[in-house]
Amino acid sequence: MPDSHDTATTPPRRRRADARRSIDAILNAARVVLGERPDASMDEIGAAAGVTRQTVYAHFPSRDALLLALIEAAAAEYLAALDAAALDTAAPAEALARFLDAGWQFLRRNPLLLNPAGPGAPRPGRNALSDPVPPRLEQLIRRGQDTGDFGAHLPAGWLAAAVIGLQHTAAAEVTAERLTTDEAAALCLRSALLLCGAKARDPERQPVTQCPEGHGR
Repeated sequence: MPDSHDTATTPPRRRRADARRSIDAILNAARVVLGERPDASMDEIGAAAGVTRQTVYAHFPSRDALLLALIEAAAAEYLAALDAAALDTAAPAEALARFLDAGWQFLRRNPLLLNPAGPGAPRPGRNALSDPVPPRLEQLIRRGQDTGDFGAHLPAGWLAAAVIGLQHTAAAEVTAERLTTDEAAALCLRSALLLCGAKARDPERQPVTQCPEGHGR
């Protein structure tokens, strides 16, 4: 365990590697534990991570600091998933499906963000998701409008906000157990395509989704 090392004799590079492993373990544990029990204590998170309470507080001096780091790490993963989805090169309707798929994968890995009853989390100085994500979707929709794949009946910025709102609503339906994740994802995609005035596409195409633990039926 990293906190068992004698820091006076451990080389700096090894100390940094040990610290990075501890931070990753704590964040991964917090993602799971807080997703299941939003009011879990720092001690419980440390136990799940396999580190001592002192190690948790050495890296995250408060619960708010831990939650903020968790939000920022989740946002970085989400943005990386959007980069990997090749939204700029896929056909607009397919790119929209990939955008929504990335959102469902993000929520599956971060179930705390599906729980509206969870404790309020601090916000980063700049919103790690609401700043960069809507412009990407707006650009995607505008490209679809330019190519004629999407209707030009409404501004792309408005449609981007509406599509993101649709996914939030769909996620809330999953949390309330009124829909499974697959049902919500399919309805969200269908609604988003209709909202954007998309041309008819292959009805057999199914969104690539995985059920968040505890939310599928």
